[in-house]
Amino acid sequence: MTFQRESELTEEEAETKVESVLSENDVVLFMKGNELMPQCGYSQRALELVTKYRDDYETVDVLKALPEYRAALEAESGWETIPQTFVNGEFVGGSDVLNELDERGELEETLNA
Repeated sequence: MTFQRESELTEEEAETKVESVLSENDVVLFMKGNELMPQCGYSQRALELVTKYRDDYETVDVLKALPEYRAALEAESGWETIPQTFVNGEFVGGSDVLNELDERGELEETLNA
């Protein structure tokens, strides 16, 4: 038997939270865990890349309502995996895309657009 933790948000509440956070912040990283304790390697890598070029950004821990956040973010970005990074409300990508942008020397400009 698998333990299923009850979500803290409904799907509608997750959608509202996503919309609100995106409208109130220039750079947003939706991740598993938080800045002090990322809960997956991809989230940790995305956080490292964002903090390399930005001091001010917002993070959202999606683990509190993972299925609801996953659905809300997929509706927003068309991307189903997490982490997801947005700049000025526009979806940029996950840790792999951030890494590619960094390797091409484009990430700093992207995050500071």
